[in-house]
Amino acid sequence: MSVAIENFVKTIYKNKKNTNNDTKPGNIAKKLGISNAAATDMAKKLAVKELLHYEKYQELKLTEKGEKMALKVIRKHRLWESLLFKLFDMSLHEIHREAELLEHQTSDFMTSKINEFLGNPKFDPHGDPIPNETGEITTINTSIALAETKEGKAYTISRLMSDDKEFLDFCVLNNLKYRNTLFVSKQFSKNKMTQITINNNMMLLNEIFTKNIYVDELD
Repeated sequence: MSVAIENFVKTIYKNKKNTNNDTKPGNIAKKLGISNAAATDMAKKLAVKELLHYEKYQELKLTEKGEKMALKVIRKHRLWESLLFKLFDMSLHEIHREAELLEHQTSDFMTSKINEFLGNPKFDPHGDPIPNETGEITTINTSIALAETKEGKAYTISRLMSDDKEFLDFCVLNNLKYRNTLFVSKQFSKNKMTQITINNNMMLLNEIFTKNIYVDELD
């Protein structure tokens, strides 16, 4: 399959899993940087290939075949991110950018070799689950968005749900990293902001961060 097709089904899958995004052609177009007309045209073509279900004005839904393709690409992407993060002094945005290119050029054989070298990891450096060789995600997701946390409780960062450079750079700069611990001191629900403390530093985060940083409550 072409890079364009792989990126299209991958984006639908990821948007479907992200409660902040829907999978209507216009939203997929925005994510991919293409026109709405191009996204609609691609959706119709992929419906013919039985990779997705297309209905005018409705969200796009992947078929079993389409979801299998998406998970295969995502597995390669997240394994490459894990390898690049392990071997090189690269930022989270840099490993994402390079993995976007490498995922389409990697054979199943090479994917297995990378997985074996890394020791069969379950998560990538962003905290995203890595599908196994059969395209299944076997980890159990118990995390919630930072916006949904309770005041006066401590949490472990489990996932950074964004590939935006400024978002990731801010997170790294302020130690908002996968597996780090933070304390929620105040929820400003009306203004959609959360006050946290991490590494003895207090900060106020807006919903761009609170809806894209996922955490697990500490026992």
